[in-house]
Amino acid sequence: MCDQDQLAEDLKKYSRRDVGTLAAAVGVAMMLPRAANAMDVNESEVTVKTPDGECDAYFAAPIGGAHAAVLVWPDIFGLRRAFRQMGKRLAESGYAVLVINPFYRTKKAPTASAGASTPIPEVLPLAQSLNATTEVTDAKAFMAWLDSRPEVDKAKKAGTIGYCMGGPMVFRTAATVADRVGAACTFHGGGLVTDNPDSPHLLIPQMKAQFLCAIA
Repeated sequence: MCDQDQLAEDLKKYSRRDVGTLAAAVGVAMMLPRAANAMDVNESEVTVKTPDGECDAYFAAPIGGAHAAVLVWPDIFGLRRAFRQMGKRLAESGYAVLVINPFYRTKKAPTASAGASTPIPEVLPLAQSLNATTEVTDAKAFMAWLDSRPEVDKAKKAGTIGYCMGGPMVFRTAATVADRVGAACTFHGGGLVTDNPDSPHLLIPQMKAQFLCAIA
């Protein structure tokens, strides 16, 4: 994530209509039919210990065997049904998926009372409570937790995905645990490039992953 002032400026660019459109797109993704070759999965609510406390999260993985890990960073509206559904769909494709509550230091999920319909000012303080340091310590803790699970094949490179404010978190994850992350994707990531000395894009030389940055 970018610094607090930059994040606030980025979010001012989006109207309630923009947010509503994004919410609708996530809703459509939730309603997609189950893939024909979908694997049966186990899913559960889990707790991940970090240097700053305990993070509530959602974990899903195919039944039986070990699989490549994927760490999912939600948008500013946090861990909610939409992201659990997306995490499960990804797990059905053969991955061990962890979707975290990025605001666990302040509040357990759900952190947005009305999901993506929550006014931005209501959740902005949660986003502003995070910084480059918290993202790095979290990335290490979450990847270590995944690697401790029998459902995860550590011989396979991990992936990480981030939405909106989660985009910079993907960059920092790919740089922090570069030897583990082989694939990374950001969807409408905000603050990936800033004028600040800790801008996420400055970490690119440290990364070893293949990237997709999807920006509409």
